[in-house]
Amino acid sequence: MAVLAWRALALVFLGLGLIGIALPVMPTVPFLIASAWAASRGWPAFEAWLLAHRIFGPPIVQWRQHGAIPRRIKWLSCSMMACSALGMQFFPAIPLWLRIAVPVVMLAVGIWLWRRPDA
Repeated sequence: MAVLAWRALALVFLGLGLIGIALPVMPTVPFLIASAWAASRGWPAFEAWLLAHRIFGPPIVQWRQHGAIPRRIKWLSCSMMACSALGMQFFPAIPLWLRIAVPVVMLAVGIWLWRRPDA
């Protein structure tokens, strides 16, 4: 039963990663990394497939080996977070505490992101 749960989780994370390819508000690579992690617990063949995939594999391997994130992805992520933080300021229906808290969290994520090694 545990193996089936790990497999289901790996597929859910892969599905979320695939959705992230089309939707700019959803990250792709973190979900692929999570998918490979879940697959390593209960589906070694799927993990091997992810690691060997020509598109999905390199970011997962870079993360596992060095905790590295490509500089292009850092710029893209921070730009999207900045646009989102700025954009939400134009919606007065969003509570003030949320219009402050979300950009603060995004800033913290951006700082963490830039402290990771470049891939």
